Amino acid sequence: MNPLEERIGYKFRNSLLLAEALTHPSISLERKDYPFDNQRLEFLGDAVLQLIVTAELYKVFPEFEEGRLTKLRSRLVSRTGLKSHAVRLGIGQYMMMGRGEEACGGRTRASTLADAFEALVGAIFLDGGVERAKAFVLLEMSDDIAQLAREPVDINPKGELQEILQAISPNAPHYEIISQSGPDHLRQFECRVIWECIELGVGNGRSKKLAEVAAAGNALERREWPDSIDFQEESVSEQQTA
Repeated sequence: MNPLEERIGYKFRNSLLLAEALTHPSISLERKDYPFDNQRLEFLGDAVLQLIVTAELYKVFPEFEEGRLTKLRSRLVSRTGLKSHAVRLGIGQYMMMGRGEEACGGRTRASTLADAFEALVGAIFLDGGVERAKAFVLLEMSDDIAQLAREPVDINPKGELQEILQAISPNAPHYEIISQSGPDHLRQFECRVIWECIELGVGNGRSKKLAEVAAAGNALERREWPDSIDFQEESVSEQQTA
């Protein structure tokens, strides 16, 4: 077994599947004859991961309704969550990628690591079947699921969104009420959440607070923020404008 196989506790029968899972698409930009990258396995692994996590949450939380289960699943399979598993396994150091991507921090990029983890799940599924993939995923996520079982509290979308974004930039998101309608006793507010000049989500509610929560929840579903902010470039741009 190679070091990564020892870490994940699975020996591939077809080692090419593991190699494919660890191949970033950027390598094809420098080596035109390279036979594969991990995008197809990522697509497959995402579906397998969703199924395994959904079934486990359905079993662990029999009293939870669909909406609450969906929020818990989103938390477990978020880019941030999957990146943490990839980091723990050291997946970044085993990846094959173009020199340009590596020079730009590709081995630690959240999207790259999350995609590689999904691709690894897809590779295990193809090589060993759904039970082996399930064993791997549930072992990796056992602590996270146990934490949810110990503290089955409602998700705080605004807090979760701020925590994710402030790991990228010190600037917090801000919320704007963009419209309100209806009579006083049935007032509806529409809100948007903005961060680094990017509109991340929009939501509606019967109060400003509920509209903000809905906007944050929509942002967490869409996940359209960048992995990093180039503060040097931003600073130069501001100086030129000044």
